Amino acid sequence: MEGEMKNFILLWITVLASLLFCHKISKVIAPGTTRLLAFIPVFCIFIYLSLLLTAVNLTSPTSFFETWLANFKLMLFAFDKGPLFSNPPLPLFKFIITACVPIKISNKSGASKKGKKSPINYAVKFMVLVLLLKIYEYGGQLHPLMKMALFCVHIYVVLDVGLAMVAYLARAIVGFELEPQFDEPYLATSLQDFWGKRWNLMVTGILHPTVYLPVRSISGRFLSRDLASLPAVTTTFIVSGLMHELIFYYLGRLKPTWEVTWFFVIHGVLVSMELVVKRAVGERLCLPPVVSAPLALGVVMATSFWLFFPPFLRCETELRSCKELAVFMELVVRGRFVGPNDVSCPYY
Repeated sequence: MEGEMKNFILLWITVLASLLFCHKISKVIAPGTTRLLAFIPVFCIFIYLSLLLTAVNLTSPTSFFETWLANFKLMLFAFDKGPLFSNPPLPLFKFIITACVPIKISNKSGASKKGKKSPINYAVKFMVLVLLLKIYEYGGQLHPLMKMALFCVHIYVVLDVGLAMVAYLARAIVGFELEPQFDEPYLATSLQDFWGKRWNLMVTGILHPTVYLPVRSISGRFLSRDLASLPAVTTTFIVSGLMHELIFYYLGRLKPTWEVTWFFVIHGVLVSMELVVKRAVGERLCLPPVVSAPLALGVVMATSFWLFFPPFLRCETELRSCKELAVFMELVVRGRFVGPNDVSCPYY
């Protein structure tokens, strides 16, 4: 535990120094390929840093924030694009915050108001979290796939409520207005709606300019405008799958089985098929939401059980996460360090 925290502190010191380098060097190197080449050492460092960690609760957000989001933001910044680019340039503090944290600073006052949810919404989700913690006490009687389904709900609730708290603190401390990260994904009426407008919008926002737009531009040289979007959609999902595969490797250090990548490949193909069908039939044969919504969520859950959850089970992600939280509580409540093998988790 102590060694892990030392590595975590070293990691973030390295991240801050790397971002300081990028911020300063951008003032002397013009945007373009040359600046991108100058950022390559930082890309490599950010990919390596997550290997310093083994704790699930540290590795998961760190690899997502730095290896994925920060690297992709810096790729865009190399060409004076993306959330890190501003005219005049962002101050160093705002540059680092924007690069490190999965946020997008809203430039439109209406955007932040649209993303706000009522206190009742968050109160209900908090009660769901409390209920899940109670159910975990009977975890030994649950099927592994049921555990993963509950864990999936747990992840969504924690992320949604947690990021809302981050947004509140950002507004209170530094005056940032942040765009929402989730928009009630359980209300999605199609796979396109789920992935494009409701689930993890920060990832959607960063993949769109770094992958979708360049691929669509290249495809547009050979295909019509409508058809050019199809390889762009599929490629975007493939890149997302590969990045998830990398994060899963950080979590379990197991040989990749490519199940996670195939999960996103399949959804890329399905979303492309949705686009083709919608363009062909228009509004004439659209399914009513009462039918399309359960169908879309059913496809997401079925493919998750098939391809997304099994790697979680093999990595024992939820068990290790639970034990790490128990270790943390021992430190906070009793003021003593214990190893993960010295604590038990009622979830199992």
